[in-house]
Amino acid sequence: YKGLQHLVLDTMEGDFLLLEYAGSDKLYLPVDRINLVQRYVGSEGITPVLDRLGGAGWEKKKAKVLESVREMAGELLKIYASRQVEEGFSFSPPDDLYREFEASFAYEETPDQMSAIEDVLGDMEKDKPMDRLICGDVGYGKTEVAMRGAFKAVMDGKQVAVLVPTTVLAQQHLETFRKRFEAYPVKVEMVSRFRSPKQLKTILEDVKKGEIDIIIGTHRLLQKDVVFKDLGLVIIDEEHRFGVAHKEKLKQYRAVVDVMTLTATPIPRTLHMSLTGIRELSIIDTPPVDRLSIKTFVARFSDDMIREAVMRELRRGGQVFFVHNRVQSIQAMAEYLQSLVPEARLAVGHGQMNEKELEKVMLGFMHGEYNLLLCTTIIES
Repeated sequence: YKGLQHLVLDTMEGDFLLLEYAGSDKLYLPVDRINLVQRYVGSEGITPVLDRLGGAGWEKKKAKVLESVREMAGELLKIYASRQVEEGFSFSPPDDLYREFEASFAYEETPDQMSAIEDVLGDMEKDKPMDRLICGDVGYGKTEVAMRGAFKAVMDGKQVAVLVPTTVLAQQHLETFRKRFEAYPVKVEMVSRFRSPKQLKTILEDVKKGEIDIIIGTHRLLQKDVVFKDLGLVIIDEEHRFGVAHKEKLKQYRAVVDVMTLTATPIPRTLHMSLTGIRELSIIDTPPVDRLSIKTFVARFSDDMIREAVMRELRRGGQVFFVHNRVQSIQAMAEYLQSLVPEARLAVGHGQMNEKELEKVMLGFMHGEYNLLLCTTIIES
């Protein structure tokens, strides 16, 4: 798009959108036909290749996409049709042991959370494989819903796989699950880069023998050497962050075992499948008790304001993310913050750091070793 141009022609005068194609071909589009133009949406940082005006390239691309969409739709139909005829494992209704586990939850369930738990248990009791999407904001209690389903599966003699997109999240889930299940005979383990090759080999052998009840991991769990003795439930955290090849493997799981997907930001296709009834949907919309609403302030950069905001959080024993999205000057910003708030335990994290070093920083922040994390938008992932 090269801008808006005012043209005077033989029979008309008006404003036109100037569109430039490959080879400097130009097209002037009257503004009253702007509905024919759509904004390009693609991967950030990637410049699209232009086609020639009137060339066959664009038509070929459209045909290729259409073919891929049809192929994907065919696969989905095949998977979801087979789920209807396949007989899955029918889990038993909640018993006294489950009620005891339920009562040991440290918080009071919100109405939506309780409803989601009942939906999951109801699906698990059916003889058709479950495929439910649990949608809720961060901190609204999706993990507890997953843990209730996992407990039911393990108590019925099945294994549970928990798939997460990052090693840091895998570690976080490992700690959360172990703490929640510590009073019960449930063995929880993890496969990720935080495990040595020797540890990994032992863990995978134990999974194969059925000695590990809940295994948490990144896409490493989808590799061929991971063999389960009796898998009954797959829990997927933020499915949209897995690659195409990983999703293909997840599709195979969906045909035979119960699958629960947790997300705060469902991709349009997943949401559409839920709304059309292909996948079941539970929405957790009620915040936990005493959860305050988020406040956003837009203000001029000021030493006093930054110090006050950081100190206010540190005084209550909390932690602070300070987002500075320029790697080139992040070290200078770190020195500035250290002098402004010397009381803070500061760490720096960005995408150009060594992967293991970055993970060490993120884990340190997670465990409270640091209370001020200066980082780029890498915190989103």
